[in-house]
Amino acid sequence: MNNDVPPVEALIVVDVQSAFVTGDGAVPDAVRLLDRTTDLIARARRSGALVVHLQNDGPAGADDEPHTPGWELHHPVEAGPTEVVIRKPEDDGFVRTSLGSLLTDSGVKALAVCGVMSEMCVQATARTALALGYRVVLPHDAHATQNIPAAPGISGAVPAAVVSRVAEWALGSDVEITAHAADVHFTALPPSGPR
Repeated sequence: MNNDVPPVEALIVVDVQSAFVTGDGAVPDAVRLLDRTTDLIARARRSGALVVHLQNDGPAGADDEPHTPGWELHHPVEAGPTEVVIRKPEDDGFVRTSLGSLLTDSGVKALAVCGVMSEMCVQATARTALALGYRVVLPHDAHATQNIPAAPGISGAVPAAVVSRVAEWALGSDVEITAHAADVHFTALPPSGPR
């Protein structure tokens, strides 16, 4: 883990939607997650970094079905040239969305990723960002997931904290994992972006 991390120009907030962070469906330790994501968003805004809220469009009947209470973003959005919402149909925030072109057009070279779920949408989005050549910072205490239930004949239950750690480990050596969201620093977008 790296505690001396150069600043990034963008923050990707993955699926911090009501269904996943409030009520019976909330990830374990949702209060901690929301504290960390709130802080990251506030600091990114103050620095002039790009803030992208990814919003998952779940299928009909899912907790995150579009235009249902669970689909709503938890954090208020200050929409403008440096803060946007991008709806996504897949785990990976780059698939069938404008995320890639937005980052390119904004001149982003380095980004931080936070949110839910660690082993699904967070990992998929971070993995593609790495494959596209972005410097990716993943604060350990700013992503979360659910416990994995026991599977008879396969394994006992797997605690959410273990799932999150394995998800970040599986991203390989190119991702920059920080112990704390407070270790992530932001810088303003380059003068050319966003366009």
